Amino acid sequence: MNNLLSIVTFMPSIAALILAIFLRGEDRASQRNAKWVALIATSLTFLVSLFILFQFDSANTGFQMVEDRPWLGGLRYKMGVDGISVLFVMLTTFMMPITIAASWRVKRRVKEYMIAFLILETLMLGVFMSLDLILFYVFFEAGLIPMFLIIGIWGGPNRIYATFKFFLYTFLGSVMMLISMIVIYEHAQTTDIVALMNFDFSSDPIKLFGFVIPGGLQTLLFFGFFVGFAVKTPMWPVHTWLPDAHVQAPTAGSVDLAAILLKMGGYGFLRFSLPMFPVGADVMTPFVLWLSVIAIVYTSLVALVQTDMKKLIAYSSVAHMGFVTMGIFAVNQQGMDGAMFQMLSHGFISAGLFLSVGFIYDRMHTREIEAYGGLVNRMPAYALIFMFFTMANVGLPGTSGFIGEFLTMIGIFQVNTWIAMVAATGVILSAAYALYLYRRVVMGPLLKESLKTIKDLDLREKLIMGPLVAMTLFLGVYPSFVTDRVGPTIAALVEHNQTALKEAGRTEAATATAEAPAASH
Repeated sequence: MNNLLSIVTFMPSIAALILAIFLRGEDRASQRNAKWVALIATSLTFLVSLFILFQFDSANTGFQMVEDRPWLGGLRYKMGVDGISVLFVMLTTFMMPITIAASWRVKRRVKEYMIAFLILETLMLGVFMSLDLILFYVFFEAGLIPMFLIIGIWGGPNRIYATFKFFLYTFLGSVMMLISMIVIYEHAQTTDIVALMNFDFSSDPIKLFGFVIPGGLQTLLFFGFFVGFAVKTPMWPVHTWLPDAHVQAPTAGSVDLAAILLKMGGYGFLRFSLPMFPVGADVMTPFVLWLSVIAIVYTSLVALVQTDMKKLIAYSSVAHMGFVTMGIFAVNQQGMDGAMFQMLSHGFISAGLFLSVGFIYDRMHTREIEAYGGLVNRMPAYALIFMFFTMANVGLPGTSGFIGEFLTMIGIFQVNTWIAMVAATGVILSAAYALYLYRRVVMGPLLKESLKTIKDLDLREKLIMGPLVAMTLFLGVYPSFVTDRVGPTIAALVEHNQTALKEAGRTEAATATAEAPAASH
């Protein structure tokens, strides 16, 4: 099927259009119909996207199922997937039905709520499939709009502050990336991502404001993209928008934000920063690695003192994304495999944690840790599932959380043992804040009167959690499902990076990376 990628990308938007045109009113029947249309549309999108996975050839390190046709003016509508993007496409389509099912109790402006999520799915899929810079930027930036509305309309009491902070941080970061894209077009006269991966941008040192910049144009272009992706990831110190956005977002918004939107930053580093600007990336790598390790330790310590459950998990997400950027910029097989695995794993685990908080918030309308305690006495099923995701979050062997952290630690140890040692403390701190949260909320005697009538998870809530538990266990015991698909593409990226560094005369860095043994798949 030549148009399979476009079909998967725009199926949710077609459903959104149907809702916008044919559904009227705010009565209960209309609300129920809006929910069912959104659930059926996202489920069908997932089922159709499975054909992408089935047709994908893991041994082929190039882009597959490519669609290329004229777009606006001289621009091209070009879509395709490789070993990196295909897994993010599957993560997105897998998570969206869960997101819609988790929104079943929404009662205000339900049609508009579902339309926002359906359009958001199209825009997220477009980011992962785009093979043209301008097309990528359109999808990347447009994704801000539905999430802005989701938080701003259906969010908490301080939602306006959180939405504008989210929008300004991510928009200003993307402006830097847009400037770099304009410079790229001026030099390469193309916006084709595949062609740009093999374009030789100048790496001769240049002088700017009296300072000599090693890596020259590549370093400047890398920095422009880095700012945009660092905000999206988010990396320390541009992470402060995330806790506010998570706390104010509705539960489904937090799930999408943590499981999918944050992965766009890591995806951007793999798709643009390393293959297009290998010398600039090499110049900036020590800086990025230390930012990553600071994020791991600092945000873990901040998580320890939180009183709001959602904010604690949000800071935990920043810490785990620190492992991702650390693994990516190790620029070796294990580190980058681990970063990919960590992003996918974090998608399932963080979704499970935010849903766990959302379920008890729906019952008690508070996220304060002090308001709970002893829930195991009334909610044994909830206690079991929350424990599972808590242990997966701290990297318990047998869960997907262990594989990602283990591979990234192996990868970074080959590059810088000091960074590896500091990052290892983050593993200990994650156990501290995660178990602290679980003990305060779930364990102990049931003393608070308000909790003595609380009900355990119902069938809908258990069905929502089931796929997330299954995927966390599946990837934990069968990591080859991911590494077999992403490994050849990562190996080709590492080789491309080594070759570019050697040609630029940065042989020491290239040799050090080349000597790192390849991961077995």
